[in-house]
Amino acid sequence: MANGWAADGAVQDQIDSTVDDAVQRARQALGQGESLRHCLECGEEIPAARRQALAGVRYCLACQTELDKKQAASGLYNRRGSKDSQLR
Repeated sequence: MANGWAADGAVQDQIDSTVDDAVQRARQALGQGESLRHCLECGEEIPAARRQALAGVRYCLACQTELDKKQAASGLYNRRGSKDSQLR
């Protein structure tokens, strides 16, 4: 049943969209290709064990950790919002 002006199935569409976005972000996070020897951010050498364990490594562990924190902080938002926030 639709609420207000929302179409039937709008809530499920939002859920599906959120899941699809998360899957797409996870797929993009997977490395592809040959790993770099030096970090793109700081220039430090990436340890051989890290390069062998993960395909397509571009950052050292410290820089990757910081990048992951930034992406996690910017990726969270409420698609639905409250009615009050939509009226402001």
